[in-house]
Amino acid sequence: MSAILSQHPVTKENEVEAIPFPLVYLRPRQAKTFRHSIDVYLKDSNATGNIYFARHFEWQGICRERWFFECISADMLQSLGVFITKEAQQQYVCETFAFQKIECEVNTFAIKQCSFSLSFRFLVDGKLVATGHQQIVFANKEKKISRLPEHILEKIREYEIDKAE
Repeated sequence: MSAILSQHPVTKENEVEAIPFPLVYLRPRQAKTFRHSIDVYLKDSNATGNIYFARHFEWQGICRERWFFECISADMLQSLGVFITKEAQQQYVCETFAFQKIECEVNTFAIKQCSFSLSFRFLVDGKLVATGHQQIVFANKEKKISRLPEHILEKIREYEIDKAE
């Protein structure tokens, strides 16, 4: 799913909206939540043992790919097209350190015919340490924004959460 990091111009005609940030105020409804555990090592930290902020973006990608592979489509829809990250943001709540186990929770929201957004919550021992989101757009092999297959949208909706009112 490395194609998800490719650049592609997105216009209003592509039916993709900007997502407000921060998304700390999301509340789950009757949705599945994907969970993935990340082991943190010295290589992920600076000289004082604090985790580099850029690692959270790397972990978003790891968790996104694992969720898509395990829960949506193991072939990553490569025969149909590519996923493009239109937007990615991260908000840090508190420091993390080497040798902590970080749990990542992934849900979806703002699901459209051609795009969806992912919500990431990073926790250490049940305590929220960071949140983030990515807006993902699907494009065909010619890199033209395209509709996701309905059976894929149904699977993506299983992880959908609502915003708090």
